[in-house]
Amino acid sequence: MLRFQTTAVHAGREDFATLCVHAPPLDLSTTYPVSDLGVGTASFDALVGGAADAANPIYARLHNPTVARAENAIAALEGTQACVAYGSGMAALTAVLLARRQHGGHVLVVRPLYGTADHLLASGLCGLEAEFVDAGQIAARRRADTTLVVIETPANPTLDLVDIRAVVAAAGDVPVLVDSTFATPVLQQPAALGATYVLHSATKFLGGHGDVIAGVVCCDEAHAAPLRTVRAATGALLHPLAAYLLHRGLPTLALRVERAQANARVLAQRLAEHPAVSRVDYPGLGKVRNAHLVGTQMCGPGTLMSFEMRAGHAAAAAVMAAVQVMTPAVSLGSVDTLIQHPAGLTHRVVDDATRAATGITPGLLRLSVGIEDVEDLWDDLAQALARAEARCPADDAAGRRRTLSVAAGA
Repeated sequence: MLRFQTTAVHAGREDFATLCVHAPPLDLSTTYPVSDLGVGTASFDALVGGAADAANPIYARLHNPTVARAENAIAALEGTQACVAYGSGMAALTAVLLARRQHGGHVLVVRPLYGTADHLLASGLCGLEAEFVDAGQIAARRRADTTLVVIETPANPTLDLVDIRAVVAAAGDVPVLVDSTFATPVLQQPAALGATYVLHSATKFLGGHGDVIAGVVCCDEAHAAPLRTVRAATGALLHPLAAYLLHRGLPTLALRVERAQANARVLAQRLAEHPAVSRVDYPGLGKVRNAHLVGTQMCGPGTLMSFEMRAGHAAAAAVMAAVQVMTPAVSLGSVDTLIQHPAGLTHRVVDDATRAATGITPGLLRLSVGIEDVEDLWDDLAQALARAEARCPADDAAGRRRTLSVAAGA
């Protein structure tokens, strides 16, 4: 059996020698000729019914060979039978929720998680009742109509860890979905720990270069078939060019994660010692919830962290305005370092009370560390922190009142 880095380079390329190519073929067809109606009809029925492939792709909303190559490669990295790709991470989550509706109407959800995912679940848009619980409450709150348990670990944006094995045990025969976007298959493989569905916003690390939006769900074939049926009906198939770019990013995935993680360890420690910072959420510092899972469930602390500015919202905004090497933008997992404000951006759609309860404060910034030279990153962050300190001194009572006032209106 090939090791991870070798698999990342070669997965989805097994037929290259037969095809006499060295780069994945890109199939942009929207439709495929049907010269034999019997074969075409049988192919249509198979694909609409959730089959992974058929003799004729028929129509690109049902199947695309370039997308299938990327799916096969990602399934190999997660150690699952199948992977189903969608036009975004949110489309992938929506497909799982719609597929599970026929099995029950109740979903248990552990916070925190990505803001739009939280909003989708809380809103009931998919026709499911979402109950938000602590991980330790899952067994007690499970009902006869509970159809899914949803967790994200590491959690967005606080980096709290959730014990996947414990959640799977508490869920019993209820499928567990793990959003493993922050960890990537380099650091964590939830299916091996019992998770039914492993979800990634593939826009992030799997693509890795900020030029593709995609979502994937990795699972066994029995659970993949309904996901393909939903995808065919809703038109959520990943575009083949996006699949091509996604597949192209996989060979460097481990290298990117390892380099960015090394940078993150340094930045987290320096931030923890900085007087302008009141808190750093990073699994490698041992202070996030269930940090002991680093080394067992996760083989490393990852590349993301959040840190809270002592002077609050105004200071956080000042840091974002002052960075010059880092990019002040949402998203994560790219080769460049991104910094953003969860309360004002990614988690803006989450209500104030929930944000407060999950530690998403007005002064919190999330940092997705890239592969640049770590000293350049620290120099940039240090000068931004210095500017924020000068503008918003943490020991200025009037400044704190102004910060609170701005945060309340944000």
